[in-house]
Amino acid sequence: MLAEMKQLLRGKTLCVLATLAGGKPHCSLMAYVANKDGTEIYMATHRSTRKFRNITDNPAVSILIDTREEALPHLARALTVGGTCIRIEDDVRKQLVRNQLLAAHPHLEDFLSHQENEMLRVRIESFLLLKGLTEAYHATLA
Repeated sequence: MLAEMKQLLRGKTLCVLATLAGGKPHCSLMAYVANKDGTEIYMATHRSTRKFRNITDNPAVSILIDTREEALPHLARALTVGGTCIRIEDDVRKQLVRNQLLAAHPHLEDFLSHQENEMLRVRIESFLLLKGLTEAYHATLA
């Protein structure tokens, strides 16, 4: 089942990122790319956003990736990813992530070039895959 979870993760490019501050959740639609082994997700944001402030204060995040556009509602899959999100500080790694994001999302060129831009890395800690209305599968990464 873990292989199926990672395949769904790598097969998509949009997610909903949930952050938390002051006990209040905040959700953001995000473009992303995942690494090949399905243990990390990369995305970008600007420093002036609520999500960046939330991540700075509390790096625990939840991410939702789903197949609602490809399947009948009762057959859709939803993958919840739990993890820790941090800024990428190494310039070489930032450029590599930027290149990966641009390859998957060429429309983000201006966004990623903005001086406020920050590259983020989510270290995946857990997966919860819901298949249809009743099947649930959980996996924890070491």
